[in-house]
Amino acid sequence: MTGTDAADAGGGRDSAARVRELQALLNHHSALYYGGKPEIPDADFDDLLNELKALEERHPELVHPDSPTQRVGAPPDTAFAPVRHGPPMMSLHNALDIEELRAWHERVHRSLAASTPVPAGEQALPTMKGAGVGDLAVELKFDGLAISVRYENGVLVRAATRGDGRTGEDVTHSVRTIADVPIRLRGDAPAVLEVRGEVILRLSTFERLNARQAERGEKAYVNPRNAAAGSLRQKDARVTAERGLSFWCYQLSYAEGGPAFTSHMQTLEWLASLGLPVDEHAARLADLAAVEAHVVDFERRRHDLDYEFDGMVVKVDDLATQARLGVDAKAPRWAIAYKFPPEERTTKLLDIEVSIGPSGQATPFARLEPVFVGGVTVGTATLHNEDQVAAKDVRPGDTVIVRRAGEVIPEVVGPVLSERPGGSEPWSFPPGCPVCGEALRRTEGMSATLCVNYWCPRQIRGRIEHFVGRAAMDIEFLGERNIDRFVTEGLLGDVVGLYSLDFERIVQMEGFGQVSVNNLRGSIEASKQQPLARLLFALSIPEIGQVNAQVLAASFGDIDSILAAGEEALAEVEGFGPIIATSVRAWFDDPHNRRLIEGLRTAGLRMEAEEPAAAEGDPLPQTLAGMSVVVSGALDGFSRDEAKQAIVARGGSSPGSVSTRTTALVVGADPGTSKLRKAEASGVRVIDEAAFQALLETGLLP
Repeated sequence: MTGTDAADAGGGRDSAARVRELQALLNHHSALYYGGKPEIPDADFDDLLNELKALEERHPELVHPDSPTQRVGAPPDTAFAPVRHGPPMMSLHNALDIEELRAWHERVHRSLAASTPVPAGEQALPTMKGAGVGDLAVELKFDGLAISVRYENGVLVRAATRGDGRTGEDVTHSVRTIADVPIRLRGDAPAVLEVRGEVILRLSTFERLNARQAERGEKAYVNPRNAAAGSLRQKDARVTAERGLSFWCYQLSYAEGGPAFTSHMQTLEWLASLGLPVDEHAARLADLAAVEAHVVDFERRRHDLDYEFDGMVVKVDDLATQARLGVDAKAPRWAIAYKFPPEERTTKLLDIEVSIGPSGQATPFARLEPVFVGGVTVGTATLHNEDQVAAKDVRPGDTVIVRRAGEVIPEVVGPVLSERPGGSEPWSFPPGCPVCGEALRRTEGMSATLCVNYWCPRQIRGRIEHFVGRAAMDIEFLGERNIDRFVTEGLLGDVVGLYSLDFERIVQMEGFGQVSVNNLRGSIEASKQQPLARLLFALSIPEIGQVNAQVLAASFGDIDSILAAGEEALAEVEGFGPIIATSVRAWFDDPHNRRLIEGLRTAGLRMEAEEPAAAEGDPLPQTLAGMSVVVSGALDGFSRDEAKQAIVARGGSSPGSVSTRTTALVVGADPGTSKLRKAEASGVRVIDEAAFQALLETGLLP
């Protein structure tokens, strides 16, 4: 008689007991397996799992969300719904060598020294004594995909990708299949717990996955990180489960009802006690010298472990000190990613070709004899621009050094001159565009060479491809192939044309039906509600990526204010400066681009920045109605985002730059000198944090 039959014969209570026993056994052996120390053969594990499945099928009332059988679910009905992160999932600034790591450590010292009050009667010393950084926590920088995982009453309820740092995608159905992500936490879990971590694919698992791909006659995966990312975003969780993903938890994001901590390493120890996997190599070190020795040691061992890591993350361990240091627009000031030196390989440079980008920039690139470097097989590499090719003096036929660091685009470092073939000639830039044949031009003093034919087919396609992308206007059902067809057949000439497509004609085209046309029409219509920041990014404005687009939109509020802004006002935008300002002003002054904006306006697209989400509870008194308050430097009582939210919640605006319309400039530690100079020149009141608090409460300046 099988275990299942015996349990059934003993009644419901025996079945319940056996289910609990099997769940515990399977969770135990799963943890050992993914920890690399299995105690039983795979066949024995499968027998236990099959027995549990059979019992749960006979007694569905005994199925619990944290059962091992629930890790692989039915095909989900999710379409990767957006998940708004509470605390943003920020990135990290990088240190590419030991000197940059030391420079970060010195900046932290200076910031702490500046924020440490000097006792009355004492003179501030030029040293940083008394403002020490303290212990440093060091962890491996895994090469995977960042996610946030939320537990309520100890049970996993949601997991989301990092996305743009503020909004990610719901991948709960996939994360539930990852064996070392506990579905139920151990011990005394808090009411709500949110952690941040990295999904990875172990190297041994990656090799088995590619061996299986070869057996099936399917294409091999390029590297573990890409395979992990693709596996996590499967709509069918059963596919994800087959891939054997792993997870490492590196940060406590939020806990409601958990214990109090004073250090980062304490939080990791607590998370491990709840059953969450944390980096076993994480260490608390007393000073920077110990950190330097530690990272050098792991750099030597980077290929000895069963997973890829491309550096070490160094953090200030003391949580109170972290809070004092705060964050900037992109990353915490109390942490940095030390990146290992990139890997390099040599290969043959077959030819130098030129590609045309969405904005017409002609970029030379190397066509290479394929070489495996930095975890991927590389067949092409960037050469940046004409000056770089000349400076490196690389020529077709050369043996060249190729470098790839992490996810950075591979580049050609230089030639191996001893292997250069005789009779080679320096490469020169072609005179005409390889796509449209029009002359290429290079403006004096600029490094870029451009195809100035606005109607170059590659530029038309490139602008549209960028415009519809997920991070831009997010128009689905319109891939590169369909864009190419629409442009070729005269259905589409620019991005404005997206909003007047001839759908009656499209439905007659091969590969389209009424359903697919309706989906495309709906996605285009929905894109009209995207906020100004996304539109600015979508327009392929030079120097305006996602972050700069958000800053530009927040600083001016609407497209007309940007159109009217001079170079000086643009240069005052946080993080811009004169070079970016000149580039942005030139783009908006171009007649083609002016007509483009007006066309999009007529089509009904939003030309205003996204309004901040309303706060819960009763609305605050509108003490700052009509006021413009700029914040510069670090405040003790507010993060930068919190200060802006406090201003907006009271009816004011908080742009990123000072102008003659600014009511006040709030100055904290290490303020921007350009904002201070502008405020003084414009007669704008400069106030400290105490006066800012009073302004929020009363609406009055001291």
